[in-house]
Amino acid sequence: MHRFEYFAPTSLDEALSLLKARGDGVKLLAGGTDLLVQMKEAGRHPSAVVSLHALPELRSIDANGGGLRLGAGVDMWTIATNGEILRRYTALAEGAGVLGSIQTRNMATVGGNVCNAAPSADTIPPLVVLDAVAEIAGPDGKRELPVGELFAGPGRTALAPSEIVVGFRLPAPPARTGSVYQRHTPRKIMDIAVVGVGIRLTLNGKGSIADARICLGAVAPTVIRAGEAEDALLGLSPSEEVFARAAELARHAARPISDVRGSAEFRRYLVGAMTKRCLGIALERAKGS
Repeated sequence: MHRFEYFAPTSLDEALSLLKARGDGVKLLAGGTDLLVQMKEAGRHPSAVVSLHALPELRSIDANGGGLRLGAGVDMWTIATNGEILRRYTALAEGAGVLGSIQTRNMATVGGNVCNAAPSADTIPPLVVLDAVAEIAGPDGKRELPVGELFAGPGRTALAPSEIVVGFRLPAPPARTGSVYQRHTPRKIMDIAVVGVGIRLTLNGKGSIADARICLGAVAPTVIRAGEAEDALLGLSPSEEVFARAAELARHAARPISDVRGSAEFRRYLVGAMTKRCLGIALERAKGS
C-alpha cells in the first residue's frame, strides 16, 4: 500500500475544508469496506484519506414529519435490524441485510455503499423505489438530489470532488404500500448481486395498483428504473397475468453484459423471474400494511 496522509476531522465544516484543500487526490473513509480493499488490491492510491467516523450527525436515524432521515454513516447492521425501517421501509432493511458478512455489515455504511456507485450495490435499488433523496454538503452549502439521479456510471457519481453525502431523506410510505428487495448470487454471503430487484407497490381502496416502482441492479452501467413495467401496472387489479406482463417489460428494460458471473441472457431471465416473484411479495405486504 502506498503512503498517504490521514485526517480525522471532528466537524463537517472541517471535513469539507480538508476536501477543498486537498483536491482530487483525497478519498473519504466511512466504513472502509470498499476503500481499503481498493487501496490494497485495485491500485487506488489516494494522497490523503479523510475519516468521517467522528461526525455524529452522519450516524443518526430520525423520524420527522412522518418520514425518515438516515445519516450516511449509519451501518448496515443497524439498518437491517431497526424496527422502524423493517416495518415501513422493508426493502431497505432487506438490501442492508444481505450485504457482505456480519462483520462487513457492522462496518459498511449506507453512504459508502451508495457513493461507491457500483451497479450491484444492494441499498441503491431500495432507496430508489422508496423515493429517497440524498442530502449533499459542499463548500457552497447544501443541496439535495434524488438518489436515482446520483450516478453517472460505474464508480462515478454526480458529486463534486469537495462534496459529501451526509444523509438520506425517505418520505413516509402511503397507506397500503409494500416494498421488497431481492438479489441473485451464486453464494449466500460475501458475494455481489448478479441481478438485484427492488420493488414498491401501493394499492388504492379498491385493491388496484395506485403506484409502482421497479428498480434493477447489476444489469446496466447504473441501476435503472423499469418505467414501462411500472406503467403497465398502474390502475390494474393485481393478477398473475398482470405481473407476468410487467416482468416481461422489466426483462426488456435490462441492458446486461456477459461476464464470468453470468451471461447477459441469464441475467435477463433472472430479471423476469425475480420481478414477478417480488411483485407478489410486495403485494402481500401492501395488503398487510
